[in-house]
Amino acid sequence: MLTVAVVRFPGSNCDVDALRAVERVGVMAQFVWHRDTSLHGADIVILPGGFSYGDYLRSGAIARFSPVMQAVQRHAADGGPVLGICNGFQILCEAHLLPGALLRNAGLAFVSKPVDVVVERTATAFTSVFEPGVRLRLPVAHGDGRFVAAEDTLRMLEAEGRVVLRYVPATEESPLQPNPNGSANHIAGISNATGTVVGLMPHPERVADPLLGVPDGLGFFTSLAAWRPPVSTLSTPNP
Repeated sequence: MLTVAVVRFPGSNCDVDALRAVERVGVMAQFVWHRDTSLHGADIVILPGGFSYGDYLRSGAIARFSPVMQAVQRHAADGGPVLGICNGFQILCEAHLLPGALLRNAGLAFVSKPVDVVVERTATAFTSVFEPGVRLRLPVAHGDGRFVAAEDTLRMLEAEGRVVLRYVPATEESPLQPNPNGSANHIAGISNATGTVVGLMPHPERVADPLLGVPDGLGFFTSLAAWRPPVSTLSTPNP
């Protein structure tokens, strides 16, 4: 049975939401403290949203040096799935597990509201149940969500199809404000080349319960539940 490690940093505030979303799809989840040096055999890792270490220096800049991140980096290097949500995305970029950086929103204000996004890459451990091009409404809550990268990096992400989510321009059918933070190319989420490491600025764990009416975020967790490790790694769980 799959197990998921939800890493808790000082300042995490979406850790319980992430754990409950995982449990909702029938997968075992456990918290792992930032000072741990092991993932306790977990198959999948989630770095949840929040304000790790108070967002001092830069969002995610201190968390990137937490003892647990060495285990997360080994896990990712071995092909293990890692999902970073909001602050978790920031940490993944700071740890160079994903390219680019998340900087202060273009409007210099904290943004907390629903946004419309389109799923562009479905060949990942966290988006496999979606149809390409499906539109979702997910909440964002961040002050440092503006994705930036060098021009050659942006070209690489586009050419390799590594944009996972993109903010939808405002239309009559999608009246919400587009690109709430000024991200380059309207990018809301990206992945590594293999699709095992994914970073998202929107919060799917906050809309993963059918009781909310339209659980647009649930698919990220049903995708997680459907992931299986390669046969060659079945007998060698991550530390």
